[in-house]
Amino acid sequence: MSAPARPSLIYFLAAFAAGCIMAVMTHLNAVVALYGSPMYASWAGHGCGTLAAIAILVFLRFRKSGAVESGPKAEKIRVPWWGYLGGVSGAATVVAASLAVNSPLALSGAIALGLGGQVLFSLAADQWGLFGLPARRLDLRDLAAVVFILAGSVLVIMSGGAQA
Repeated sequence: MSAPARPSLIYFLAAFAAGCIMAVMTHLNAVVALYGSPMYASWAGHGCGTLAAIAILVFLRFRKSGAVESGPKAEKIRVPWWGYLGGVSGAATVVAASLAVNSPLALSGAIALGLGGQVLFSLAADQWGLFGLPARRLDLRDLAAVVFILAGSVLVIMSGGAQA
């Protein structure tokens, strides 16, 4: 069995940038929730996201210069039913994060625990091959990573970043 290919630097940078953007997004949604409600923050965030996505699609469509795709990529690909759950989970994430950020956990505690939840679910998805992922056997390094992330979350919360 060959070793898996190592991702290039651009993927590390993209993942890091996504984490930074998620922290900003979480804070901004929590500000909207503070003046409205977590549910309103979810609606507002997803409404603005929809408008931004439409603008980007329009921009890309005009930039494409009307080229018609042909060949194997032109086939219609069916999205699995569970592929659309991203919108549902995104809405639930905004509501839950807005509640957590506007609590004594603050932004740092909410992000730290959110990271712990992401890693735990990701490991479960890898272990059982959920949502079409290739199944991957977990090892002690995975367990150690979770322990360190959760311990770091506790340190962030207990160090004063989450004071009442």
